[in-house]
Order: sequence, then structure tokens, then C-alpha cells
Amino acid sequence: MSKPAKNGQPSPGRSKLAGLGLQLPPLPTTTVGSLPKQPDLLELRYKVAKGVQNKQELERKERLSTEIWIREQERTGLDILVDGEMHRSDLVNFFATSIGGFAPGGIVRSYGNRYYRKPIIKSKLEWKGPITVEMWRFAQRLTHRPVKAILTGPYTIMDWSFDEHYPSREAALADLTAIIRREVVALAEAGAKLIQIDEPALSSKPKEFPLIQSSLKEITAGLRCYFILHHCYGDVTPLWEKMQQLPVDNFHLEMTNSAFSLLPLMKKLPTTKDLCVGIIESHSHLIDTPREVHQRINSVIDFVAPGQLWFSPDCGLKTRTTEETIGKLRVLVAAVGKTRATLQGKKTSRISK
Repeated sequence: MSKPAKNGQPSPGRSKLAGLGLQLPPLPTTTVGSLPKQPDLLELRYKVAKGVQNKQELERKERLSTEIWIREQERTGLDILVDGEMHRSDLVNFFATSIGGFAPGGIVRSYGNRYYRKPIIKSKLEWKGPITVEMWRFAQRLTHRPVKAILTGPYTIMDWSFDEHYPSREAALADLTAIIRREVVALAEAGAKLIQIDEPALSSKPKEFPLIQSSLKEITAGLRCYFILHHCYGDVTPLWEKMQQLPVDNFHLEMTNSAFSLLPLMKKLPTTKDLCVGIIESHSHLIDTPREVHQRINSVIDFVAPGQLWFSPDCGLKTRTTEETIGKLRVLVAAVGKTRATLQGKKTSRISK
């Protein structure tokens, strides 16, 4: 088994990135996936759903909004960009509407005052064609910086849906895994090198962890991509040791919301994976101060080697305003930049002695 990276040494994940031709700076910055949608885009989507506006106009507006957010991320200084999910409704229903066998369900509460339409599995699930490839390709063509391809994992899609067809959760997951595998292969063939799989349901039923492990193994097998597993707002502490066997290169975890409670365990059971740490509050209207964020970064570096670390907000930012989002991302980039300069200064000092 690989050993955790020591200070100044590349992690296994960093070596893999180099092999893919991706030379990222120390402590890369990114965001999770979703970014705010303007009211006119939301209104247009509603009109299309009601049949009073043509879909072509919605697609044009989604692409325009995607380009606006790509440019904003470039101006902010993020290292790895996202398309912002201007074309998506939520992380489950968006995929369900593109997969054969699903039917729309009722609206259920997700958290707080946020709701989503819970899909229903009505018949055998089938892949009808690429779901995320076209928008990823469009976003990547807009920039020279790497754009992550992002998709919801099969376990979360299964867990967050009603099943009226399959005899067991295992059977439903098996077909969803095959579908997401085909989607990942299509992304890889399109040129995606960074692929993020969102599995927020990962910690909801710890006894089913072997199902997730088998699913991810099938999805990633034989593909020359850097895989990121994103999880937020759930306790992975009981699963941390088992998670080390997952076939991914990077654990993308929220930590600010949970007061960095996972860090002591990481000291006891170090990971060989890269670690993208959430250091920005995603569900607060307040913009984190540079001092707060810099302190969070320093606290993480006390437990994890800098060579393994990435930094981001805790979760997607679609619930924030545009102004709040830009403010939060600017603070993120500035705080990481300050830490980079400090680490470089220490490195230079050691060399000069």
C-alpha cells in the first residue's frame, strides 16, 4: 500500500495527475459543482416545463450562463473549474429524467426549506445516451484550465429514489452502476481527465458500504482518469478506514460545517488519497473572512501533508447569491494564495541554509 505523502513529496494522486498532463499548483483550489442561477434562467426553465417557451431558447441561455461562470471562475483565480450546473435541476432528478425507467415523483424535503422531486423507478433502468458529456465538452472548450466532469453516483440516485420495480436495492444499484459506468466511459472518451462522483448518501446506511465499494470499482475499472469522490453533510467517521480501499484518487469532503471533527481521525489513520477540504461555509449568507479561512487551512495542514491537499467550499453554492458566491470564492483563493507563499518561503529558507 502507498504511504501518505510527506511534506515536499508528491502524493500518488499528484503523480497520477502529472501522468495525465495536468500540472496543478500547490494546494489546488476548486468548487464542488453547482453555482447560482440567475432568476431569468429559472423563469425560462419554468416556462419550458409548462410548454409556453421553446427548449432551444433555454439551452441557449444555459450555455450563456455557463460561459459567464467559467469567466468568473477564471477571474477569481480557481485552478480547477466547474460548469456550474446551469443545465441541471438537482443532483438526482436531473439524471433520473435522462435515464430510461424513471418517472417523476412528488416533491420531498431535502434539508431546511430546500426540496426536490423524488423520482420513481417504474421499470428496468437503461442508459439512453450521454447525459453530461455535451455540457462538459462545451465548458472545457471555453478555458485552458481543467474543468471537472461531475455526476451523481449510482448509490445516491438509488437511495434518493422510490423503487417500484426491482426486487432489492442491490438489483437497482447494479443497473444504475452499469449506467453510470457508461456515462463515465463516454466522458473519458470525450477527453475528461478529472471526474467527480457525488455520493452524499454514502454514510446514510453504513452496512451497505460494500455495495458502494463494488459499484465504484466497476465504474472506475481500467479508466485512465483522476477520480474524485465527493461527500458532504454526513458522518464518515465510522467508514473512514474502509474508505481507504475505494478506487478513487481524491476524497472531497466538507469540514467547516462539522468543525473539522474528522481531522484527529486522519492523524490516527492517515490517508494515501489526495484530500479536497471544504473550508468555506456553503449554506451561510455571511462571507467567510480571510483570517477565518487562513486559520482553517493552517489547522488542516497540521494534520495532512500539504502535498495531498486541495481546498474548496463545503458543498455546492447554488443556494447563495451571485455576489455571495463570488465573495466566498475570492476569499478562498486569497487565503490559499497566502498559504502557498508561506510554504514557499519556508522551502526557500530550508534550501538557503
